[in-house]
Amino acid sequence: MKIVPMRDLKDTVKIESMCIGKNEPVFVTKNGYGRLVVMDIEYFESIMRQAYEAKLLNEAIDEYENGKVVDGKIAIEELKNKYGF
Repeated sequence: MKIVPMRDLKDTVKIESMCIGKNEPVFVTKNGYGRLVVMDIEYFESIMRQAYEAKLLNEAIDEYENGKVVDGKIAIEELKNKYGF
């Protein structure tokens, strides 16, 4: 984990090199307090994808635990019967 003061943002090449390929964010502080987070776009997309997948898994687990899941074979048979296949 890298932490840099706000004034270091002027050196964009340095900040970029700190972000690229590191798979971790760079935290930017102002007056000693966290203010911004800078990260490589690929890392950001990876984190967002993981968060989305976790959300979908949690929703699926919730549906399963609350009995909102139908057996696949039964669902297919019901659809076949309904639509005459």
